Amino acid sequence: MKNKKNILIILFVIFGMYFVLNFKDHNFKRAVDACIAGSQKLSETKITDLNEAKKFCEDQIKKENK
Repeated sequence: MKNKKNILIILFVIFGMYFVLNFKDHNFKRAVDACIAGSQKLSETKITDLNEAKKFCEDQIKKENK
């Protein structure tokens, strides 16, 4: 009985770690997407290069989180 319980706990921990590690960048990606969308709609200069806008937004978000 104890052995079965320990196996279930280990499986639960492994599943939890997989879930957390798989989705750890989810909020960052959503923030970058929102920044890109906002910069396209609100910017007076209209950033034409999507990669440049994405890099700018990633840098700004990382800077604010430190």
